[in-house]
Amino acid sequence: MTAQDASTREHIFVKQAYDEHVVDLGEVRLNYATVGSATLPPLLLIPGQTESWWGYAHAMPLLAEHFQVFAVDLRGQGRSSWTPGRYSLDNFGNDLVRFIDLVIGRPTFVSGLSSGGVLSAWLSAYAKPGQLIAAVFEDPPLFASETNPAYGQSIRQSVGPVFAMFNKWLGNQWSIGNWDGMRAAAATEVPPWVSAVIPMPDEVPQNMREYDPEWGKAFWTGTVAATCDHATMLSSVKVPVLLTHHFHMIEPGTGSLMGALSDVGAEMARSLIEAAGQSVTCQSFPAMGHFMHSIDPQLFATTVIDWVASLG
Repeated sequence: MTAQDASTREHIFVKQAYDEHVVDLGEVRLNYATVGSATLPPLLLIPGQTESWWGYAHAMPLLAEHFQVFAVDLRGQGRSSWTPGRYSLDNFGNDLVRFIDLVIGRPTFVSGLSSGGVLSAWLSAYAKPGQLIAAVFEDPPLFASETNPAYGQSIRQSVGPVFAMFNKWLGNQWSIGNWDGMRAAAATEVPPWVSAVIPMPDEVPQNMREYDPEWGKAFWTGTVAATCDHATMLSSVKVPVLLTHHFHMIEPGTGSLMGALSDVGAEMARSLIEAAGQSVTCQSFPAMGHFMHSIDPQLFATTVIDWVASLG
């Protein structure tokens, strides 16, 4: 199947706080918003799964005092192209390499949340020489979003069942779209703690309208990381890293990971990056929810700004 342009989904979108732009990267058209002066260093923001660029809308003006900010929609999310059968870390990452070349055009800082945090790690390892200055991994599911991780719990022992449920009931490219059926099935198809932290309201939320549920299938089946194991990626990091670690615990009885990143995953990520010769700053926020940049935009902005300043 070929890529689906956002023009076929125009009816689902709403006006956002910043003007949106599109760059044609060849296979995909990538949507983004930008704010801040071009005289400031650039900062690329990468959203997590089910999130569009506007998840950063409240943090962007705070960051724009120090950076020229670029927030993107990854393929399969927001107004960017949907690409059936083509959701992988390598494809996402190479989209961003081309985005840096064509839109930003100079060395940049990067910060990603969740799956976007894994892509921040991907860029820190595999971007072109000189493209990145330093990278922020905001509560990334390192190892925990793989089906066969080198360390800790797999995606099947963490949030994976909810991604499988998205795909089962909504279908690739929303081909099924049974939101009410999914809400009813959640009681039996996902662990109770997942239902407690991922709300499923009566009406489909805007971020889910803009999300291709085939993303969930790619993570649940493991195809998303089939050509990019996390241990090798982290062993190839070439820039300084800030790793933020938010609420997490091990579910009693099952050993499942409640949260994105386990203590084992965080420690092994730090160890592998340091062994690659790069500095790692780990900051723990044990009471913080997954989406720090939208839950507490000021804390997120201050954390990023202060860390970048510490690099000199």
